[in-house]
Amino acid sequence: MKEVIDTVGRRKTSVARVFMTPGKGRVIINKLPVEEYFKDEVRRSKALRPLALTERTEEFDIKVNVQGGGITGQSGAVSLGIARALTEFDETVRPILKTEKLLTRDPRMVERKKFGRKKARKRFQFSKR
Repeated sequence: MKEVIDTVGRRKTSVARVFMTPGKGRVIINKLPVEEYFKDEVRRSKALRPLALTERTEEFDIKVNVQGGGITGQSGAVSLGIARALTEFDETVRPILKTEKLLTRDPRMVERKKFGRKKARKRFQFSKR
């Protein structure tokens, strides 16, 4: 068994590099405690959901470097990274995480803007005359 488990999680344009070591349950994201980084309870619970489901919140110290995107994409990226790290540490948690779809990379990305349109799908205002 490796001492440090490192995995990558992605969501939209966010990339999270997760480093998991056996410890006391500290979660550090970009050198800040998770409570400071994700001030919103919804984003924080989304990011830490794999730990809560597998009931391993106090077993590991997790250090995360996350960059790109917004706060929602980053919380999704952290969640995927933690889920992958837990699976790498212990294969028995895989079915639990898989049923909750926490091991699946969300493929949805922002659709590009097309020419002749205001946004990706929105058209310019139509003028009859």
